[in-house]
Amino acid sequence: MNTEIRQRPRFVSRLTRDTLALILAGGGGTRLLDLTRWRAKPSMPFGGKFRIIDFPLSNCINSDLRRIGVLSQYKAYSLIRHIQQGWGFLRAELNEFVELLPAMQHLHTGWYAGTADAIYQNLAIIRRHNPRYVLVLAGDHIYKMDYGNLLAFHAEVGADMTVASIEVPLEDAKGFGVLRVDDKSQVIEFQEKPSEPQPSLGSSTHALASMGIYVFETEFLCNLLADDADKSDSNHDFGRDIIPASIGRYNVAAYPFQDPATGEQAYWRDVGTVDSYWSANMELLGVTPELNLYDQTWPIWTYQTQQPPGKFVFDFEDKRGMALDSMISGGCIVSGATVRRSLLFSNVHVENHTTIEDSLILPDVRIGAACTIRKAVIDRGSVIPDGTVIGVNPEEDVHRYRVTDGGVTLVVPEMLGQQLHHLR
Repeated sequence: MNTEIRQRPRFVSRLTRDTLALILAGGGGTRLLDLTRWRAKPSMPFGGKFRIIDFPLSNCINSDLRRIGVLSQYKAYSLIRHIQQGWGFLRAELNEFVELLPAMQHLHTGWYAGTADAIYQNLAIIRRHNPRYVLVLAGDHIYKMDYGNLLAFHAEVGADMTVASIEVPLEDAKGFGVLRVDDKSQVIEFQEKPSEPQPSLGSSTHALASMGIYVFETEFLCNLLADDADKSDSNHDFGRDIIPASIGRYNVAAYPFQDPATGEQAYWRDVGTVDSYWSANMELLGVTPELNLYDQTWPIWTYQTQQPPGKFVFDFEDKRGMALDSMISGGCIVSGATVRRSLLFSNVHVENHTTIEDSLILPDVRIGAACTIRKAVIDRGSVIPDGTVIGVNPEEDVHRYRVTDGGVTLVVPEMLGQQLHHLR
């Protein structure tokens, strides 16, 4: 990238202020199994106090990009409530906003048929805001990105479409859209979730994967989507239709997502399965994790209920409240219990002589006395009875809970006979 553009913040600022960001947050997230039974994937809790949707939203705010639309569809109540409560601080007088754009069926009788159709159904709203650029974002990944650098790259290379990309191992690339580029970062081939991914330029072990992040000039995007909408054989999806059809016809560029300070691969996680969700959260417990939630220069914003500080009570030899190599959120009470290598989200209470290890305990969980919980994800609002053992005997757990291929035991209230139908 041209260093002159990087070093001209006023130029980047003009780009971001003339951009409308649209966050695709309507996916069902079915690979997260029971965790998304009552909520959309982007509203899933993450990192002790955040939601997944907070990461692309915070990236927008930190990038000085303050015209944002969130496209919702699947079981969106918790997502809508979170955005209304936590993201209403922008000033409409300054043309700043976070708008909720549910599937309104105003163009045809169906819901959003695909990622491209979701944007197409909102073309009138896009034109109303009249941005020069449209930035399309996935709402279900964990990462930090300065979108100003992405927009500057798009402007510098004169691309019609820019696809943000990241290197992934060949085996993992089967679950992504895979790009092949030339030495000028122009995309020459694209395959959506190929069974045999092709390695990227200069590598034999990694492929270049699409991050589901795209930049377009507005009129170009409008014309592209209008053409696609007329095709009866289209899936109306960026990965399966729009990008492959654009290769060779338009200038499609690939933006490499790298740490601007080191030039190395930047942090990015797809938390689309229970195992990857558990793993990404557990990474935060490291001494110096790749994702630094304590970075004051790039804060992650969120809505959180007002909670008292976490509390640890009792200090006897046989009953001591303590947490080691763990993250404990506000409102938690660890009463004579031991927590190791785990995350306790907001308002979790743990009773005497219980041991929790390598686990994620989501908000508002109550764990009784003398329990043992290992390598588990306990969903919001669950009440764990006294003496419960989870994650010790997978052969027994599989009959009561869900045990993943990675050995994570998933527990939701319904598995405990607690029909909460929680929507928070």
